[in-house]
Amino acid sequence: MGCRWSALERAGDRRVRQDPHEGVRTARGVAVLTGLLVLVVVTGLWHMTQGTSGVGFWDLVGGRGDVGGVPVTDVLAGSRLPRVLAGIAVGVALGSAGALLQSVTRNTLAAPDTLAVTAGSYFALCAVAAFGLAVPLWASGAVAFTGGLLAAALVLGLVGTASSAGSTRLILAGSAVAMALDAATAMLLILFKENTTGLYAWGSGSLAQLNLDAATRAAPVIVLTLVAALLLARQLDVLGLGDDAAASLGVPVRATRVLAVLGAVLLTAISVTLAGPIAFVGLAAPVAVRLLGLGGRHLFLVPACGLAGALLVLLADSVLRAVLGAQAAASIPTGVPTALLGAAVIVILALRQRDTGLAPASHVAVRSRRRFLTVLVVAAALLGAAALTGLLAGSLWLRTGDLALWIQGTAPDLIAAALDDRAPRVAAAVVAGAALALAGTVVQGTVRNPLAEPGVLGITAGSGLGAVIVVTSALSGGRPTLVVTAVATGLATFALIAVLAWRGGLRPDRFLLIGIGCGYALNGVSTFLLLRADPWDTPRILTWLSGTTYGRSFTDVLPVALVLLVATPVVLGMHRQLDLLAIDEDTPRIFGVRVEAARLSLLTIAAVVAAVSVIAVGVVGFVGLVAPHLARGLVGVRHGRIVPVAMLLGGLLVSVADTLGRTLIAPSQIPAGLMMALIGAPYFVWLLRSRSPGSAR
Repeated sequence: MGCRWSALERAGDRRVRQDPHEGVRTARGVAVLTGLLVLVVVTGLWHMTQGTSGVGFWDLVGGRGDVGGVPVTDVLAGSRLPRVLAGIAVGVALGSAGALLQSVTRNTLAAPDTLAVTAGSYFALCAVAAFGLAVPLWASGAVAFTGGLLAAALVLGLVGTASSAGSTRLILAGSAVAMALDAATAMLLILFKENTTGLYAWGSGSLAQLNLDAATRAAPVIVLTLVAALLLARQLDVLGLGDDAAASLGVPVRATRVLAVLGAVLLTAISVTLAGPIAFVGLAAPVAVRLLGLGGRHLFLVPACGLAGALLVLLADSVLRAVLGAQAAASIPTGVPTALLGAAVIVILALRQRDTGLAPASHVAVRSRRRFLTVLVVAAALLGAAALTGLLAGSLWLRTGDLALWIQGTAPDLIAAALDDRAPRVAAAVVAGAALALAGTVVQGTVRNPLAEPGVLGITAGSGLGAVIVVTSALSGGRPTLVVTAVATGLATFALIAVLAWRGGLRPDRFLLIGIGCGYALNGVSTFLLLRADPWDTPRILTWLSGTTYGRSFTDVLPVALVLLVATPVVLGMHRQLDLLAIDEDTPRIFGVRVEAARLSLLTIAAVVAAVSVIAVGVVGFVGLVAPHLARGLVGVRHGRIVPVAMLLGGLLVSVADTLGRTLIAPSQIPAGLMMALIGAPYFVWLLRSRSPGSAR
C-alpha cells in the first residue's frame, strides 16, 4: 500500500510540476470558497431576521430584551438560530454528498435523489414511525443510513458506477427505484395515518426545529465525514482520469468508490434525519460550483459544493418567506422550492448533453404467428378470469350464482350493492391498464428505450397536478371539472416537454430526461398546493394520486374506452413506422419514414391515452413499463403483435393489483397504484439488471 501511495504522490507531484496553471487554480479555489462562505453568512443573517414573532434585524442587533412581550433571546435560540443552523448543516451535507456521488460515477446527474438515497432513507424512517418504534436521534440516523445505503447499492448495482453507465440509464433506474420506495412510503402514510401524522409535510423537507439539539448533534458527524472525504481527495482526483489510469497509478479504485459512496449516504442520512428529504440540493450544488469554474481538485470541490448547498437551502427558505410572508411560508416545506430548482437543473443538463439513442440491449427472438395467437388467447382468458375474480372478491366474497342474479336484476340488496360498487371498478382497472400499456408500448418504441414509460415522462404527474388544482382551489363542477382539468394539464405537460426537447429533432434521450425533470417539478408544485390547502383534503387527493378505482362509475370508464377505440386502430395502422423507429435513427429514413413527424404523432397519441387513463384509475405507474416488455418477450418485436398482447396484459396487471388492494387487508384498502408499484418495481429491477452492461445476454 505504501508503494502505491508513493506512486500516487509522485504522479500527483509530476502533474503539479507539469501544470503551470496550478497556482491559478488554487487561487481560484480559495477565492470561490471564500466567496461562498461570505454569501452563506450574509444569507444566514438575512434568514435570522425573518420570522412570525415580529422580531426584526435591529431588535436582534440592538440587544432589546423583548418585543411585544416576547423575549428576543428566546426567539433567537429557540427558533431562528436552530433553523439557520439546520439549513447550513443540511445544505453542506447534501451538497458534499452530491459532489462525491458525481465523482465516483462520473455522471453529472448523480445525486442523493437520482440514486434513490433520499427515498430510501425517508422510507426507513417512515417504517419505524408507522410501526410505533420510538428510537433516539442516533438510532434514527442509523435507520436512515441503512435505508439510503440499500437504495444506493441497488441503483448502482443495476447501472454500475463506471462512466459507461449513461445519464439516462442512471436516472431511469434511480427514478424507478425511488417511485417504488415512494409508493411503499405512501402506503405506510395511508394505512398507519395515526402513527405517521405530519410525516407527509415533513417528507418534503422542513427546517423547523424545536431547539439547537438536533443540529449540534448532527454537526460532528457531518464534519468528521467531510474530513474523511477530504482525505480521499487525491484518490478522487486521479479517479477522474479513468479506472485504468487510476489503477495504474496505485489508486484502489473499488475501495475509493465504496468509501465515497458510504460517506455520501451517511451525509444524506444525517440530512434526512435532521430535516426530512430536501430535494435536489445534492444535484444543483455541484452543478453550480462547476459553472463557477471549480472542478477537478476535490480538496476544493467537496467543501465548495457543501457551501453552495448551504447557500441554496438558506436562499430557498429565505426567498419563500420573503415572497409569501413568514406566516404563510411556515406551512410550505423548504424541499418544495429546491425540488423546482433540481428539476430545472435536470432539464438544463438534458438540453446540453449529446443524445445516445439507447436501443434495446438484448436480442428478442422472432416468434411465430401460432405463438402469437396462442399468447393472445391465453392473455384474454387470464384477463377474463381476473375480471371475474375482481367481481367476486372483497370484504364480502360472492359466488358466480350471485353474479348471475345481479345480471338478471334479482340479487339481494347486499349482493347488489357489492356488485354495483365492484363492476365499475373492475371495468376501470381493465380499460386503464390497457390504455397505459398502449401508451407505454408507443413510448418505448418511439424513444428506443425499453425502460421508459408514461409515468417517468411527467405526463401522469401533469394530470395529477390538474386534479390537485381542482381539489385545492374548490372549483365548481365536481368530478367532471377534475377530469377535464387533469386531462388538459397532462396534455399541456407533454406539449411543454416536446417543445423543450425539440432542438434539431425530437431526440430520445433528451426527451426522456426533460420529461423526468418536468415530472419532478410538477410533483413539487402539487405538494405545494396540497400543503396550502385544507388538511382534510390531503388524504383524499393523496389516495387519488396513488392510483385508485375507489368510487368509480361506468361514466368514468366510458371516456377511456372511447379513446382506446380510436387510438388502438391508429397505432396498429402505424405499426410498421413504430417497428422502424425502434431500430435506430437512420433505418426509418432509408425506408422513407418522416422520423420527426412519425415520432411526434405517436408520442402525442401516447400522451392523450395516458392522460385520459387518469379518469378511470388516477395516477398509476409501471404498467406502461412491464406490460410492453412482457408482450415483447412473448410475441417478438413486431408492434402489430405487441400492441394487442400488451393491452391485454396491462388490463390484467391493473385488475390483479386492484383486486389484491381490495382484499388483502379488507375492509381497509390499498390503492391499486401502490400495489402496481410493489409488483412492478421488482420486475423493473430484474429487467434493468438483465440489460446491464455486464450481464450475460
